[in-house]
Amino acid sequence: MGKVIAIANQKGGVGKTTTAVNLAASMAATKRKVLLIDLDPQGNATMGSGVDKYAVHATAYELLVEEKPLAEVVVKETAGGYHLVASNSDVTAAEVRLLDVFARELRLRTALKDARNHYDFIFIDCPPSLNMLTVNAMAAADSVLVPMQCEYYALEGLTALMDTINKLAAVVNADLKIEGILRTMYDPRNRLANDVSEQLKQHFGDKVYRAVIPRNIRLAEAPSFGTPVMYYDKSSTGAKAYLALAGEILRRADKKVVKAAS
Repeated sequence: MGKVIAIANQKGGVGKTTTAVNLAASMAATKRKVLLIDLDPQGNATMGSGVDKYAVHATAYELLVEEKPLAEVVVKETAGGYHLVASNSDVTAAEVRLLDVFARELRLRTALKDARNHYDFIFIDCPPSLNMLTVNAMAAADSVLVPMQCEYYALEGLTALMDTINKLAAVVNADLKIEGILRTMYDPRNRLANDVSEQLKQHFGDKVYRAVIPRNIRLAEAPSFGTPVMYYDKSSTGAKAYLALAGEILRRADKKVVKAAS
């Protein structure tokens, strides 16, 4: 059974979409079958995957509102070697349309029921707000990966996000867990970043990934070329960091399987 991971943070500009695209590409590079679902109407994950959001035949709108089968919506050719459910401004209308349908918060979970048998990992790039699209992602996911900058306001926002996740778990998905907390745009020369990093580890322990995503110009440049950073500059620190993150997630998953078997 494939694992569904929502990548979410209510605070914008924390590297959420960068993480979604580059983690999906890194997992695909390890020969895993990967699906990336872009639920953000801005469509940045779509464009960062080398797919023209203005020219796609279908988006998450058709999947959620029109209930088209996943096979009819998915884009199989991307720059990162994974499959993609694209997004563009049409997805904004999905939030409004979903308000009038039965079991609206479960549309994505239903759409992905069979997909778990075909993919090893399904990543969901959530909008930077708590809306019906984000609720659908949380209802469909096994866990939430939280990218965050090591700064004071991000730490405050993380507390609010954890509260939101707990409330959603109680209402729409009792099995929802925190997959991990990812430190992004990290600069070890910054004293505040180091202080916040230590606080994170004290409060969340091993939920904080050992892998750290640095500030890296190649990471910032890659989206404008419509490609994940590992195919833009595989020797960059950004590319190496996301490969390390993928490896850490895989090792954690293997440990859980071994622990469950024993």
